[in-house]
Amino acid sequence: MGSDYSRMQHLEVVQEGRLLTVSLNRPDSLNAINAALHRELEDIWPMISVDESVGAVLLRGNGRSFCAGGDVKVMADAASGSGPDTGMSDAVGRTTTLLDMPRRLIENQLALRQPLVCAVHGYAMGLGASMALCADIVIAAEDAAFGDAHVTIGLVPADGGTLMWPLLLPLNTAKYYLMTGERMSGAEAHRLGLVQRVVTAGELDAAAAALARQLADGPTLALALTKSVLNKVVRERANLMLDTSLLMEAVTMSSSDHAEASRSFTERRPPQYTGR
Repeated sequence: MGSDYSRMQHLEVVQEGRLLTVSLNRPDSLNAINAALHRELEDIWPMISVDESVGAVLLRGNGRSFCAGGDVKVMADAASGSGPDTGMSDAVGRTTTLLDMPRRLIENQLALRQPLVCAVHGYAMGLGASMALCADIVIAAEDAAFGDAHVTIGLVPADGGTLMWPLLLPLNTAKYYLMTGERMSGAEAHRLGLVQRVVTAGELDAAAAALARQLADGPTLALALTKSVLNKVVRERANLMLDTSLLMEAVTMSSSDHAEASRSFTERRPPQYTGR
């Protein structure tokens, strides 16, 4: 491999010819994204972009799901103040980190030079759904579950949700899913145009690898430049709204409603919202 991916602890990286497969590797947590995995996802896309041995990338998840989104247990600890010391004791530092980390992840993924295929099985929720939808081509299992339930835990769906869903769906359809947190199956996601192909769960790995390998062995320069031009639309939209969305999410992270939603999740009871 042209870049050294060996330091990745929560990403499994395997190269076969010009195809690089990146697998989220926290299967016991349904690949929920904690701080360490988030940092690795921020870092890996620039590393791949400069790796001339890679023609295309396949993003997938190990275990029973692609990605269940952010680690809600970590959110609950942070909301209650019982989590580990992150060095963000002051409000300015905490808000800056909350703005910078998600923006780097999304922008670095969108800036990836090579074609990116994403294979989705099981859950693709919240940030997991956003990462999938920021790929160039998404192949989903029929029974996969897509959703962004940020609002159900008192948060604005800012880490790609408000960016990608209204780009790929009619605006009011995106509003429906983002404001209710309702899930859709892989088959429904394909019908609505959220994903490009749908297959049975048993066919997913082979179908996604075959497509990614086709792109990896294709005309590298033409593919990279075509992607660069098309992604200008996405990146301009990101410049328009990503900072504002993340700021709104940071506001809701400090809300009583989010703290209550996080506590009620871990305590397995219905939340009692106050609008504060």
